[in-house]
Amino acid sequence: MMQTDFLVIGSGIAGLTYAIKVARQYPTKKVIVITKTQADETNTKYAQGGVAGVWDAARDSFEKHIEDTLIAGDGLCNPRAVEIVVKEGPERIKELIEYGARFDKDAKGNYALGMEGGHSEHRILHHKDVTGKEMERALLETLMTTPNIELVNHCFVVDLITQHHMGYLVTKSTQDITCYGVYVLNLRTNQIEKIAANATLLASGGCGQVYRTTTNPRIATGDGIAMVYRAKGRIENMEFIQFHPTALYEPGVSPSFLITEAVRGDGGILRNKEGEAFMPRYDERKDLAPRDIVARAIDSEMKRTGTEHVWLDCRHMDKEKFIHHFPNIYEKCLSLGIDPMQHFIPVAPAAHYSCGGIKTDEWACTSIQHLYACGECASTGLHGANRLASNSLLEAMVFAHRAFLHTVAHYNENAPVVPIPDWNASGTTDPKEMILITQSLKELQQLMSDYVGIVRNDVRLQRAMKRLDLLYEETEQLYETTKVSPQLCELRNLITVGYLVVKGAQFRKESRGLHFNTDHPAKSALLQNITL
Repeated sequence: MMQTDFLVIGSGIAGLTYAIKVARQYPTKKVIVITKTQADETNTKYAQGGVAGVWDAARDSFEKHIEDTLIAGDGLCNPRAVEIVVKEGPERIKELIEYGARFDKDAKGNYALGMEGGHSEHRILHHKDVTGKEMERALLETLMTTPNIELVNHCFVVDLITQHHMGYLVTKSTQDITCYGVYVLNLRTNQIEKIAANATLLASGGCGQVYRTTTNPRIATGDGIAMVYRAKGRIENMEFIQFHPTALYEPGVSPSFLITEAVRGDGGILRNKEGEAFMPRYDERKDLAPRDIVARAIDSEMKRTGTEHVWLDCRHMDKEKFIHHFPNIYEKCLSLGIDPMQHFIPVAPAAHYSCGGIKTDEWACTSIQHLYACGECASTGLHGANRLASNSLLEAMVFAHRAFLHTVAHYNENAPVVPIPDWNASGTTDPKEMILITQSLKELQQLMSDYVGIVRNDVRLQRAMKRLDLLYEETEQLYETTKVSPQLCELRNLITVGYLVVKGAQFRKESRGLHFNTDHPAKSALLQNITL
């Protein structure tokens, strides 16, 4: 058994921020960071647009950023969480700059602040169109110079270790559920190992792979959310899945290439099959309306005209500025024979971000003791029913810092070592047919896309739940009889995520934010956050 003082699951901006801070605070203590592939393969890496923060005090203010976030969240944001993130965010950005992150500047040497949908001011710091990748680089380079951090690649976390694994009955009513560490599948040895930890942070990312079309990398399988649910922890608001309005339309390609919202912030115009700029018909903010509104408008236009995509018109934009700000988008389009300065770019919505997740308080504490969560796997209350563009990277840094502060305040280096049983694999055999896993994954992604997408209704949700029940039974039987593999674990986790999304959508008898049900179009003053 490996023993560590601090265990971090995930190597995106949330996990790395926390790891660096606790390692520097406790230079004689051990910090282990686990990732199931390479350290830089995270959702953070694929964040294009930028990080929002009040930077230009002469024009912008905390009050404006707070108001924009609350409006986008459609009445379900936790006002305290919004205030925390907005007011503490700029300090966290400054720390990242000190770590070496390079945000774009204008000719005068000032940071070039971008505009995105739902924002009332220019407040988006960015590094061309690969902001997340640049932030990840700065954090990883800092981590590599921190000697008491051990980075463990190619390790798949199977389950959280709680009293349940020691023979105790644990239910959602259990008051003192405690996390003692994790069971992991070492992909190099193919053995299940156990890691005991004094404090554990889940920063395991999102769950976009539950849908057929997503901007998320293949690793985004909702592992942390599913593990906490199995451990009887609290999950909330999973019905709010954000579909990014403008993923590059390439039939059969997954994950989808993202056309950042910043392109519309710089003047890009959405057009339908007839070439009409249709957004003025849906919202007075036109192409810069919040993402839920833009995604539903595109979905409506696609269904009305019988097309599989709409168009993004950038032909009128300054070529030099476009190439400077969006070099990767420009190169990607050219590789497909699309010159953005001469041709429309085909775009369609794709699953992008989970606004719900593991329920946490204002210090990133979950309902399970000694377990923190931050980043996309967590539900902090910031996003409510819809995420404001570029708030996610800010949220990850702020709550990673707060988790660090809480850790320092409550750390007990003399905590007793709890005897943890070995993983029990008796009675299991090697899987005979991988098609049982791959086909179930295809079925899951198909039913979630067809029945639980941008627009829903009660019949579709009912059908989705029936099919999910069958997939769950088949997969659990497979799990009980075959040896653990990453593919099987990811399928199991995604089925759990699908169930949570559908169950939350069935409970919410209203349309709000990212959840739009044609059978319940009106908002309800009675429905608040739905915890499962």
